[in-house]
Amino acid sequence: QVQLVESGGGLVQPGGSLRLSCATSGFTFSNSAMSWYRQAPGKERELVATITNIVTNIAGSTNYADSVKGRFTISRDNRKNMVYLQMNSLKPEDTAVYYCNRRWPQPYSWGQGTQVTVSS
Repeated sequence: QVQLVESGGGLVQPGGSLRLSCATSGFTFSNSAMSWYRQAPGKERELVATITNIVTNIAGSTNYADSVKGRFTISRDNRKNMVYLQMNSLKPEDTAVYYCNRRWPQPYSWGQGTQVTVSS
């Protein structure tokens, strides 16, 4: 059974940083491109960042939404089946519940997510 457990969220002031973690199990993590998504209140879930797997692309290549490019960094540890999101220079508009999931061919069932609130 696939499990996705996000952690590391919290309340942070604008300009601050957070590091999100996602523990995964139940699937072949090293073969899976992984992504972080977020959903703000009243909005649809959006793709934030993707890191490729070791099979289909150059290992660890990344892509970001324009809104977070240069501020967020996605990474993975294939030994621990973990994916991370380092978030710097946070803005109030980054406030959302953040989720990790497989990118292709489609996401698994969603975990509970982790709340990130950026406010002074």
